[in-house]
Amino acid sequence: MKQLILILTLFSITLGNAQILDPVKWTTSVEKQSDTEYVLITKATIETGWHLYSQNVPEDGPIPTTFTYDDSAGQFKTSGNTSEDEGHTVDDPVFGMEIKFFENTATFKQKVKVEDGLTSIHGVVEFMVCDDSRCLPPTEVDLVFNLSTDKASVNSIEVVENGEQPTKKEYSQEGLWSIFFIAFLSGFAALLTPCVFPMIPMTVSFFTKQSKNKAVGIKNAIIYGICIIVIYVLLGTAVTGIFGADALNALATNVWFNIVFFIILVVFAVSFLGAFEIMLPNSWANKVDSQADRGGLIGIFFMALALAIVSFSCTGPIVGTLLVEAASKGGLAPIIGMLGFSLAIALPFALFAAFPGWLNSLPKSGGWLNTVKVVLGFLELALAFKFLSQADLVLQAHLLEREVFLAIWIAIFGALAFYLFGKIQLPHDSPLTHISVGRLSLGLVVLSFTIYMIPGLWGAPLNLISAFPPPLEYSESPYGVGYSKLGTASALETHEGLPDGAHLLAPHDILAFNDYDKGLAYAKKVGKPVMIDFTGWACVNCRKMEQNVWPKPEVLNILKNDVVLISLYVDDKRPLEANEITESKLKPGKKLKYIGQKWSELQTLKYKANSQPFYVLMDHNENNLLDPVGYTPNVEEYLSWLQTGVKKFEKE
Repeated sequence: MKQLILILTLFSITLGNAQILDPVKWTTSVEKQSDTEYVLITKATIETGWHLYSQNVPEDGPIPTTFTYDDSAGQFKTSGNTSEDEGHTVDDPVFGMEIKFFENTATFKQKVKVEDGLTSIHGVVEFMVCDDSRCLPPTEVDLVFNLSTDKASVNSIEVVENGEQPTKKEYSQEGLWSIFFIAFLSGFAALLTPCVFPMIPMTVSFFTKQSKNKAVGIKNAIIYGICIIVIYVLLGTAVTGIFGADALNALATNVWFNIVFFIILVVFAVSFLGAFEIMLPNSWANKVDSQADRGGLIGIFFMALALAIVSFSCTGPIVGTLLVEAASKGGLAPIIGMLGFSLAIALPFALFAAFPGWLNSLPKSGGWLNTVKVVLGFLELALAFKFLSQADLVLQAHLLEREVFLAIWIAIFGALAFYLFGKIQLPHDSPLTHISVGRLSLGLVVLSFTIYMIPGLWGAPLNLISAFPPPLEYSESPYGVGYSKLGTASALETHEGLPDGAHLLAPHDILAFNDYDKGLAYAKKVGKPVMIDFTGWACVNCRKMEQNVWPKPEVLNILKNDVVLISLYVDDKRPLEANEITESKLKPGKKLKYIGQKWSELQTLKYKANSQPFYVLMDHNENNLLDPVGYTPNVEEYLSWLQTGVKKFEKE
């Protein structure tokens, strides 16, 4: 079941465009060790952004990479198991287990002993490949190892693309812009803390007074801002360089790392709330400050470094959180994150130096700065439980299930609302004689958010924060408190018993078929159009559609009453019946052995697409009523697609 959830989670398709994806290319070569001993080498070249699973995957995990060597003629014997590269091992929250995968390239080696006269060895590799938003069905590729030469070619599936797919570069740019924007906002928040904000007028005044003229003061202040950016970007570069982007990605999803980071964030949060101050050693600041007196570019650089050290108690927790979040994206994300963060801090110094008159418009330092720091402390505390939840999901300890997580968040944000309303006082707060309009407005927003989360305790999906709490199924009551599967008018009552081959798709009680022919026959019997749902057990985007889009009343009404749903799982590993085993049309000479292969080939041949989810509305003659669609999180768009198809069927 977990297998299916992962595949479904990662499956998606570019809307409106059918496409066949082939992100892994296989090549083979041979190393001769003696006249009778060889090493068969298989190399996978993986497109950027995709990853290939290891041969060693725990039970109920994703589909592992599997090698089979044809020794039916008895002319060779394998020695040991097929070895593989080190790869990356992560604690996957979807499966709740450690899973190893490969990116960019992967090399597999198998030692064999052969008899004289053998010139080639044939094999098959079965694998599943995924990227950040989709997975492809399990695929088999024929391998040929030519023992008479050093190299051999690979027979791979030829694919026909229909429609263009955004390149990984475009996806990466979108992700990096998102990191940059979040980091910039975080830098702005850090700017409004007691450690940084008072430094703006002090530093700008220093540069303008110590410089020979205004132009020199502006130049020095701009250099100062650039030095701030350089220092933080160097930090991001150092983190990436020391650990490596891939190592950071694996580290960020490691269960023990998540637990340690939870503890660190709690410590930082308690510090922000005023229990104590976290500071770097004073000796560091003194040594750096002494270098700032040297003047020139070096002196300005050390002034910027002194600011970074002195303000660490306020910026450290934010920088640490940013680095971990960015590290989980891999690549240049930590560097881009630090660029956005430092730019937000550096800009005011340069701008106020250029326009010193603006300093008069700055609010005076005071208790409001500590309020900003306390608010950040509450946010850090809430975020800490996200990391603890991640660890709990991986361990499947069920200590922090959805209801418990939401109860903690409700308590945290409820306390924050009381704080903003002046009902809670913390150690470094100034006496509060009145509540400003801004503070009151923020308090009302936080209180509204707190109230919004409360129905989640009883099974509400809470789409606004769906990325933070554990999934609905990781809950004391997965279907919601008091939910009765047959408590309302269900498909059982509507159809007076389940037709042959049908079942109720929980939790919405949609009558569904997993067999194409039986579903089509039933649709003809009741006079309704067919909706084919090409899906997978481990497809996250499929689950998102089923949990966030299908339950909407208008959509659910159509799925339950106006169409016949046929869900075809392309990763179904159950064997086909003997009379259903046929030769593959995509790979002549190969037999379709599993149910999922049958549905995957149907999707590829008929619709020129091989990623999921993929939805088709068709009539009883198996003609499309309108163009198929893929992952469509916009409810109105998906509803319009359903309504258009149903209306067209009714007119026929």
